[in-house]
Amino acid sequence: MGIRVGCVGFDLDMTLIDPRSGMIAAMGELAEESGYPLDGEYFAANLGPPLDHVLRGFETPEERIPELVSRFREIYPDVVVPRTVALPGAAESLEAVHRLGGTTLVVTGKYEPNAALHVKALAFDVDALEGDLWATGKAVALTEHGAVAYVGDYTGDMEGAKAAGALAVGVVTGPCTREQLLAAGADVVLGSLAEFPDWLAANSD
Repeated sequence: MGIRVGCVGFDLDMTLIDPRSGMIAAMGELAEESGYPLDGEYFAANLGPPLDHVLRGFETPEERIPELVSRFREIYPDVVVPRTVALPGAAESLEAVHRLGGTTLVVTGKYEPNAALHVKALAFDVDALEGDLWATGKAVALTEHGAVAYVGDYTGDMEGAKAAGALAVGVVTGPCTREQLLAAGADVVLGSLAEFPDWLAANSD
């Protein structure tokens, strides 16, 4: 494929990290506090869209959504971060980019301060982090940082990469299938980040 390694972007949830058990717990706590039927299992199995979109999907009253988003963000550090683990190959993939002289960028739809807590807790070697961006909105950060590739597990990640003119690398560790990622514009789809270091070494100039 022949890519010149510069800045390489990565999604966070279900690409670099697996926060599902914490997400279930946090959404359960929010449901108990609010009295709304918020399905933590469904939420955790379909990570990708921003939280306000998710809450609308649970038919939460529109006027309550800002308050619930704020409360979820408050719950998050103590409930989600300690339960989150790195996905196989995550740290090694970041190291692989640096080994080839590139820089690493995390672009996520997650609230940026909470995303930063994950990066710190798992000691990821990340050069820059941009939060609160989803789907084609991620192209803003990818373009600003000059990303040559973006790696993600969600169809919106592939759309964001293509909108930024970056190579779209899919991983099937999240809710989307190989076929869905390809249909969304993925240039290549890997089983997980465990395959990424060898793929990058084989395809870099």
